[in-house]
Amino acid sequence: MSFDFNLVINSFPLLLAGALVTIKITLISVAMGIVIGMFVGIARVVHIKPIKWLAAIYVDFIRGTPLLVQIFIIYFALPLVIGIHMDPFLAAITACSINSGAYVAEIFRAGIQAVDEGQMEAGRSLGLTWPQTMRYIIIPQAFKSVIPPLGNEFIALLKDSSLVSVIGFEELTRRGQLIIARTYGSLEIWLSVAFIYLIMTVTISRLVAYLERRFDVKK
Repeated sequence: MSFDFNLVINSFPLLLAGALVTIKITLISVAMGIVIGMFVGIARVVHIKPIKWLAAIYVDFIRGTPLLVQIFIIYFALPLVIGIHMDPFLAAITACSINSGAYVAEIFRAGIQAVDEGQMEAGRSLGLTWPQTMRYIIIPQAFKSVIPPLGNEFIALLKDSSLVSVIGFEELTRRGQLIIARTYGSLEIWLSVAFIYLIMTVTISRLVAYLERRFDVKK
């Protein structure tokens, strides 16, 4: 069995277009996940028990169920409840954002708890309210320590976004499947898909390493 380099070259533009869609999904989902995760992470450390319980239920449910099942729930089951067909792109973004939010929440919770408790006491002694102290003192200090795990979450979601191919959304993996269905070049296409994913994850890893040095995370 020979390796068809021409198939790889001819298919690369389509695969790159799919990779751009994958990056788009990941960027939007991680951005929304950070917003969700920040609020949920704060909710995990407040002293109001109902809020802590709700945040814990959300985190435990999302982290305890597969992303694939969450995609199915949002794309297939949720429309039966609300009576509206959901666009695959919206379903993909929603599922990935909610999933990412749960993991980011735990990252922020750990980052907040890593800040010395005296910082909160110092802020309150200066006349700041609890939210003001969290916003101006705790969160900025916690952010430095959460950069590495946030980078790992970005990489994990980049790879997990391939699961949205099951609802027919044409990101990188789905593009590969469609090309294989037309050309039967499984070896060439899947190796090409793997190579593109590798390039994206290595690039992100290097960027995270730069940010660690830039913000002196280890100090």
